[in-house]
Amino acid sequence: MIERAHIIGSGRVGSAVTARLRERGVALGENDPDVVLLCVPDGAISDVSRCLAPGQAWVGHVSGATPLAALQPHERRFSLHPLQTFDRSGNPAQLDGAWAAVSGETGEALGIARGLAEALGLRPFELADEDRTLYHAGAVFASNYLVTLQRAAVRLGVPAEGLVPLMQGTIDHGFELTGPIERGDWATVDAHKRAIREEHAELEHVYAALADATVALA
Repeated sequence: MIERAHIIGSGRVGSAVTARLRERGVALGENDPDVVLLCVPDGAISDVSRCLAPGQAWVGHVSGATPLAALQPHERRFSLHPLQTFDRSGNPAQLDGAWAAVSGETGEALGIARGLAEALGLRPFELADEDRTLYHAGAVFASNYLVTLQRAAVRLGVPAEGLVPLMQGTIDHGFELTGPIERGDWATVDAHKRAIREEHAELEHVYAALADATVALA
């Protein structure tokens, strides 16, 4: 059981994690922690890790893309990546019900990661360290590129406020495909391409690539 934790970093993730652990009665501080959790930018993980004196505490990071080797020289190490986006409020409710990828090189390490995830209100699942690059790419598809799709739709004339219920409906309906590709209406798809080429040529290749991907995947 984790009774004391030291959280390094107070950005979007670190502030929410700190607030949640405080809610759950976990003591916070540098003195004799059970866990040290690095909530710092990916590029800083190795440097921060090397600055920590090796000891009995478990050392972990919250990066989805960074391998466990970045936590050298620490052997008691793990990672816990919340599969969620965070704003700057530090509101711990952002963690509620989200999933978390946990990685460790031993059963004990995985146990620590799972225990911390559950204390944060997350649903842990195991991620092999060698699979994390593809996993993180998948998360980028679902999160970052959703922003790109929203911006593209607005540029083509869809009201920004109207996109939220549309996107939410797609989620609520179990990601069931609708629209011209599902109907096999290639005349409409071709008309879309022509109109985009004439008015927003910078988006033509995006639409075409997504149409091809939809045929292949959905």
